[in-house]
Amino acid sequence: MVKIIEEENPLKFDTTNKHLFYSYKIKRFLADIALGMMPSKVWTGEYDATGGYLIVKSDGEILCYHIYNKNEFENYLLANTKLDTASSSRHGFGDIYEENGELYFKLNLQIRFK
Repeated sequence: MVKIIEEENPLKFDTTNKHLFYSYKIKRFLADIALGMMPSKVWTGEYDATGGYLIVKSDGEILCYHIYNKNEFENYLLANTKLDTASSSRHGFGDIYEENGELYFKLNLQIRFK
């Protein structure tokens, strides 16, 4: 997805210097989510973890990223996450509802480890 967005450049950023703006923003977004950003709270930019980050892979391998390995951590998140859809029946997504005479429907997108 990031490669496609970089190629299409829908916001028409100046890319003459090969700046990978979308990749940068997605990596930052993934790191913010991993380190404390929640959909139910206003994001202040303050991380829950400040010294380092542990990731336990499905095979039991433990990865440790220190604050000075931020770029490696962000690259890991970008390479090892995917977009997914939650259960529509469990969470009520996709159902049309009316509020103040207007019709709406809820959407959901989850970011998960591969």
